[in-house]
Amino acid sequence: MAVVGATGLVGEAMIEILEQREFPVENLYPLASDNSAGKTIFFNEQSRKVELLDSFDFSQVDIALFAASDDVAMQYGPVAAREGAVVIDTSAAFMDEPDIPLVVADINPQQLVDYNLTNIVVCPGGASVPLLTALAPLHRQVGIHRLNITVCQSVSGNGRAGVEELAAQTAALLNTREPQTRVFSKQIAFNLHPLAGAVADNGATSTELQIIRATRALLGNEYLDMHVSCVQVPVFFGHSATVHIETDSPISAWEVRDLLLEIPDLDVIDEPDAGGFATPVTEAAGNDQLYVSRIRNGLDNENSIDMFIVADNVRKGAALNSVQIAELLIAHYL
Repeated sequence: MAVVGATGLVGEAMIEILEQREFPVENLYPLASDNSAGKTIFFNEQSRKVELLDSFDFSQVDIALFAASDDVAMQYGPVAAREGAVVIDTSAAFMDEPDIPLVVADINPQQLVDYNLTNIVVCPGGASVPLLTALAPLHRQVGIHRLNITVCQSVSGNGRAGVEELAAQTAALLNTREPQTRVFSKQIAFNLHPLAGAVADNGATSTELQIIRATRALLGNEYLDMHVSCVQVPVFFGHSATVHIETDSPISAWEVRDLLLEIPDLDVIDEPDAGGFATPVTEAAGNDQLYVSRIRNGLDNENSIDMFIVADNVRKGAALNSVQIAELLIAHYL
């Protein structure tokens, strides 16, 4: 198995989860660019040297987990696939390719039957995986025809550089120094940015469009009415989202709770008392669970549900789903 982007946040989480879940890896090849090649990582108590991606022979591996940028995935994903590796990609590079399956392991594992058309499988992304995991059973039960979503995106969505910039800015401000901005266009510490991702011609950002494409694809409705806004927030790990759902048939908040409680690795923390809700810091960060709170019916529409969803975007939103897909491939196809 190869891990492309092994020294980044998602790549490190992939390697950690492979070890925690005792994935049957005979040889692990951590790969990275010039800047990180030569570093050492540890897997199963053994040190491994990070190899240079540019010169790696992918015919050595069965599965290649990609935790890299769209550009890197676009350049090296097809190479790895041609050389015989099954690529599991966490970027948006192949999101719109009709022959490449878009898979969330807990929702549509059956899509993997077509993996060998291209030898590439796509994961939807750090915000989309938790959202879809919570929405899919509701859609199967009563149908969803409209979604209004506001995603509060943590800085780890911008990788290690985003985490380091928030930490540095926070330290500077607490010591009455001027914060420096490099990753973000404006100060992110103690602040909010109503923009996450590159802006398209229609005014939506790349992150918002990615969530819309993934949701429509996995729920099987290309005409699903969706309104998505992504806000960059000064949180290190854990994307959260407020979701307003309009359904085809009425459903009560208690029925929604019962549906969600049947989902593996999902916790409902929803009490009217103080602290009866989940947050990125106190529950999600560093965990593989998905948390749902504030489940309630809409005030003016019996066919509507509101909820708050939070999960660690690095682990639950990207690394864990990739490893779960690899487990499914090993169990049923390879």
